[in-house]
Amino acid sequence: MGESEAEPPLPPVLILAVVGLLCGFVTIGLVWASERGCERFRDTTNCGALGLPLLLVIVVVTMVAGAVALRRLAMPHPRLVAFLGVAFMLAVVLAFLTGSLSSVWTLAVVPMLTAITFLLANLVARLLERADA
Repeated sequence: MGESEAEPPLPPVLILAVVGLLCGFVTIGLVWASERGCERFRDTTNCGALGLPLLLVIVVVTMVAGAVALRRLAMPHPRLVAFLGVAFMLAVVLAFLTGSLSSVWTLAVVPMLTAITFLLANLVARLLERADA
């Protein structure tokens, strides 16, 4: 079976979409907070040399939050789905949305994108499980 033996309390698609949305909002909130911190201490939202380490911390925190939420909701493969879901979202954002991240519509796009990538990550995890069997 998976890492979890209990049945999810809600339809898995709903759980994945909601946890993905929440992880998208967590990412946006953490990026916003890091920019405000850099602005306070460096007088600019550009974090300079701290930018990459801050981004890595944001990604790890978001992955852990997603995995904890999925595990608590009895979803199979919570760590893999959270890892892939956040990684897929980050890849799309870095590839296509980097220049537009400061716009207001990002508040809607990133969470919706993360919900979609969590659904995709679950599909990949299920395919990997079948390939393993």
